[in-house]
Amino acid sequence: MAGGGRKLAGLSDCSGSAPSCRIRNFSSLSKGFAVRIVSVVTSALLSVCALLLSIAACAAAVASPVGSEVPEATLRLINRDIVTLRATLVGASPQVRVERARARFRELSPADLDQPLAAIPFTLGEAKGIQFTLGDKILFSLLEADVDAEAKQKFADLVAQTEARLIDARSAWHQARDRPLLLKSLLRVGLATLVLGILIWGAYAGSRRAVVWMERKRDLLAARVDHVDFREFVARLAVGMMVLVQWFVLAALAYSWLSLVLASFVVTEPLSRGLSDWLYGKVEWVAEGALSSLPGLVTVVIVLVLTRAVVDALGYFFDAVQKGRVIVPMVHPETTTATRRIVVLLTWGLGIAVAYPYLPGSSSDAFKGLSVVFGLMITLGSTGLVTQAMSGLVVIYSRALRKGDFVEIGDVQGVVTEVAALAIKVANVRNEEVTIPNSVLIGLPIHNYSKLAGRQGTLVTTKVTIGYDTPWRQVYAMLICAAEKTEGIRAMPTAFVYQRALSDFYVEYELFASIGLPIERIPILSRLHANIQDEFNTYGVQIMSPHFFSQPAQAVVVPKEQWHAAPAQAPVDPAGAGRGIEKQYRKDAGD
Repeated sequence: MAGGGRKLAGLSDCSGSAPSCRIRNFSSLSKGFAVRIVSVVTSALLSVCALLLSIAACAAAVASPVGSEVPEATLRLINRDIVTLRATLVGASPQVRVERARARFRELSPADLDQPLAAIPFTLGEAKGIQFTLGDKILFSLLEADVDAEAKQKFADLVAQTEARLIDARSAWHQARDRPLLLKSLLRVGLATLVLGILIWGAYAGSRRAVVWMERKRDLLAARVDHVDFREFVARLAVGMMVLVQWFVLAALAYSWLSLVLASFVVTEPLSRGLSDWLYGKVEWVAEGALSSLPGLVTVVIVLVLTRAVVDALGYFFDAVQKGRVIVPMVHPETTTATRRIVVLLTWGLGIAVAYPYLPGSSSDAFKGLSVVFGLMITLGSTGLVTQAMSGLVVIYSRALRKGDFVEIGDVQGVVTEVAALAIKVANVRNEEVTIPNSVLIGLPIHNYSKLAGRQGTLVTTKVTIGYDTPWRQVYAMLICAAEKTEGIRAMPTAFVYQRALSDFYVEYELFASIGLPIERIPILSRLHANIQDEFNTYGVQIMSPHFFSQPAQAVVVPKEQWHAAPAQAPVDPAGAGRGIEKQYRKDAGD
């Protein structure tokens, strides 16, 4: 009845209003559906995470090799190798096993060390081995897996070897605490140190005297001749070799003393043997490397000797071209030096490229790394250098100038003293050396006063402006007379004058004269200006340019009877006086 009452009570809740009852039922169904969806989504996410974890585990298993080797560790006691452990025992790696064994040895008392040494076989699961003990103290365990498979050593031999080394280490421990033996070792070290000091002093003093004597002989030999002599070079090489021998002897004495000191004590005796083995190993390595490198070095020497022979032949050929004994099309004597340098550089580059693979160590990563570094440095730092060098080639092969030419470049006027790959040097009249980079030079006009001088010389010019009241024939004659009186101006071809402009108030005259030495251009011009002043002063003609602010009362003209005022002379063809001089110069130039 109670249950029925509850059922009736529940029915009575819905009997009042049917819509509200349906709403409550729908609400309860919606909540259950949402809970079910959430549970499904959560289980799906957990499944995806488990799948991802399993994939990652598989990838890690694939990435790590199945048979990866455990790092081996060596047990050392009193600087002596006892045994090398290679296997894992009960999860302990070889390094852990070594650390545990060292800890057990440190806990041993002097009385424990006198206990008998025993090797007890044991089996732990699949692992079989020997356990070393001192009395009832366990030292360490040696497994069959600790045997070096590459050495093809038997486990019994490894056990015997380990036992012998343990006995030797125990004996060394007792000897290290033997006071008479320790005192004897200290006396031996003291005596060795005294002998070392005497030997070092004697070797240093003797070698120093020998070096001073050789340097004195070298200086005397160098003072006899002004140039570098081959014997002086040999003497300098001998001095350097003597210094190297001196330091080698000192290093050998120090090494011998160190080896003797280490061998005098039981604890450090293995270090002495290791030091000797290291030295012998290095000497053997150097000797083997030298012997294996001999074929390659011989090949390198042959290639370089052949390259040198080719370079000498090329040098002889270019010397003949430069001196004119051999004529090659498109090769001029002025460009022979530059062409020779380029060809020689290419020849040596080819020879080095052929010999490079035969150099010892050329295929090593260190050698390749250095090559890359040097190549990168040259690439980044040679941009300006290459620009200057290319500009220098343009200057040289254009044959615009050469050493000894008198040139004018921009505002620089002087004699070319050097034509180099990166710049040229010009000495001006103030005895200053001006350096002009080739990249700047190719952008400036070059006035070469020596290139076309030849047999007719080169021309110098100067200008004067004279008023219209002075006869032009008289001006011509005075300028030519001044040129003829000037030292350094050639008599042939004769000087001539041109009227360059008829300005508002004066006439501009320009005198042309030939000189034989272009390098004296400026001093000759100075003497010519002085003679022009003297000549004009002699005939009362002012060298000035008149300017009128108003028309003069009389016309500024030259009467016909004064056309040939001194020092001018009336020619047969008065109208062709200036033209006749010009024709005469051209005729002489053609000759």
